[in-house]
Amino acid sequence: MKKKTIWILTIIMALTFCGLLYIQIMYMKNMIRMRDDQFAEGVRRSLYAVTSTLEQDETRHFLEEDAAAIEQSVYGSLDTGSKNSTSGSMKYSFTTPDGLHGDLTIHGDLRGRSSSISPTASGRYRSLQETIKGQYLYQKGLLNEVILNILSQSSNRPIAERADSATVARYLAGEFENNGLNLPFEFAVVNRAGRAIYHTAGFNSSDAGRNNMFVQTLFPNDPANKVYYIKVYFPTKKDYIMSSVKFMIPSFVFTFILLVVFLYTIIIAFRQKRLTEMKNDFINNMTHEFKTPISSISLAAQMLNDDSVRKSPTMMQHISTVINDETKRLRFQVEKVLQMSMFDRQKATLRLQEIDANKTISNIVSTFKLKVESCGGHIESDLAADDAIVEVDEMHFTNVIFNLLDNAVKYRREDVPLTLRVSTADISPERLEIRVSDNGIGIRRDELKKIFEKFYRVPTGNRHDVKGFGLGLAYVHKMIGELHGEIRVESEFGQGTTFIIILPLTN
Repeated sequence: MKKKTIWILTIIMALTFCGLLYIQIMYMKNMIRMRDDQFAEGVRRSLYAVTSTLEQDETRHFLEEDAAAIEQSVYGSLDTGSKNSTSGSMKYSFTTPDGLHGDLTIHGDLRGRSSSISPTASGRYRSLQETIKGQYLYQKGLLNEVILNILSQSSNRPIAERADSATVARYLAGEFENNGLNLPFEFAVVNRAGRAIYHTAGFNSSDAGRNNMFVQTLFPNDPANKVYYIKVYFPTKKDYIMSSVKFMIPSFVFTFILLVVFLYTIIIAFRQKRLTEMKNDFINNMTHEFKTPISSISLAAQMLNDDSVRKSPTMMQHISTVINDETKRLRFQVEKVLQMSMFDRQKATLRLQEIDANKTISNIVSTFKLKVESCGGHIESDLAADDAIVEVDEMHFTNVIFNLLDNAVKYRREDVPLTLRVSTADISPERLEIRVSDNGIGIRRDELKKIFEKFYRVPTGNRHDVKGFGLGLAYVHKMIGELHGEIRVESEFGQGTTFIIILPLTN
């Protein structure tokens, strides 16, 4: 798959995921806003019902007081009415609290009778009382002006009597339950200045939060200077609102999982593409590396068919040397290719033995010295470690050091002579440090984290003399790991590179 195609698919999928997330977020926000509006409407409806109930209680209270006053007035008038017995009759007068006057006269000779009224007359009197009382209450219920006058006098009563805290709490709980708001609440009754007349134990306006304080006027018909308000908030409102949209959480979780899988797939796709490119480079380099020694051996074999060449001992010696050198070169390249199989194994097969790292490195430096000097450079060693006994596979350990030295030669600078330095040191009683330093072209910072990857080769500009498969440092990294050691690199572009190997010492 082309890189351009991968990028197009990535952009399309990214836009799709962004659109999906945007739709989910907007839907969730709309759900929360709608639930919040419904909640607020339910609270306002409940508060209005509570205040209406309190007003009805207030009206009922005054009507009952007026009814009691009427009854007392009527009975009192009858008991204290004026008597006129000189003409053989009895006259009663009464006046209602609203100014209505009435007269009742009983004719007959009452002399010699008991001063008390007969049972029949008493029943008539009581019937008259009830008739007047009912007529008054009926007319009172029809006259709004009378009721408003009664209510206007109620503002003089203390608010704690007009709206008892226990009664208000009971009304609120009932109305909230009727509107489906079954959650704890806190409330307070405050005056016009905001001072609380009474409140619940947990009421604290600072805890209400945003859009969570609801205010309703108590007794709206009261004078402006005597208006009181009821404030209510719900400590668990946020949890209540969020609980209504919790079904969206799995959707977000699944979307997030899809996003992670998508990103992982894209990363794998780019890695596979880069690996494919590296393998193609590897095949091209391998073909070139194998082509040169094979061509040299083939040419030497053709020269052996020439009789004149066979008759010349000097020429035969030269041809045999060429064939031997090219065969060694070909075998070395084949061995490097075979090292690839180690990367597909979970565990490399090692033949561990205790060796003196100082001695082994000294032999490697002596062997490599000729190659460095042939390039116009020099190599030096500083094997200062007192204890250098490590348990390693000697062949692989030797290959590791050779690979690092060979890389230093490959990536040397043309303007200055190559300088190689190999050193050992004790950094702790349990660990040995080996450093391989050069003054070559160095490695850019963004390339440092990639140099130990399989098939990776550091770009060298227009230089075409650097050969290889990109396996050397990957092999070094794997071998050091198999030997329970560590390797890191320090480099500055244009100044040189230092590879640092840490190996455990044997006890």
